[in-house]
Amino acid sequence: MQRTVTLNINGRDYPLTVRTHHTLLHVLRDQIRLYGAREGCGVGMCGACTVLLDGQPVSSCLVLAVMAEGKQITTIEGLSRDGQLHPIQQAYIDGHGFQCSFCTPGFILATKALLDTHPDATDDEIRDYLAGNLCRCGSYVKILDSVKLAQARLQTSEV
Repeated sequence: MQRTVTLNINGRDYPLTVRTHHTLLHVLRDQIRLYGAREGCGVGMCGACTVLLDGQPVSSCLVLAVMAEGKQITTIEGLSRDGQLHPIQQAYIDGHGFQCSFCTPGFILATKALLDTHPDATDDEIRDYLAGNLCRCGSYVKILDSVKLAQARLQTSEV
């Protein structure tokens, strides 16, 4: 079965015909051609497919695309503006918060949601919030360093 929906992705409306059983991840990758969200586990346990839905991190492999209609969807591709990386993206680069980078988009989007709501998060709060994102390379120390770097930069700038 198919349904016509309009998805707002990174501030742009996309009128689409989607199969009602297709996930948001499937539609983002196969119809919109946004490849930042990746399927790692397919059951919402790894965080590789994280996107923001109305500012909240969700596993796009678990959200049916039709359920995202009327919501603001933000992918990793939507964070940069006018060719400039978002401060969180830049902090992950400067803080070496990735190795293979498979998990990095999900971590960055989860970090954005965290720092948007808890700009003064402690190390323990950061670890707890990001616990739903897995890094197979084991870059957790550098990821924490990158989040703290982003936190410091966001507190001293106007983004």
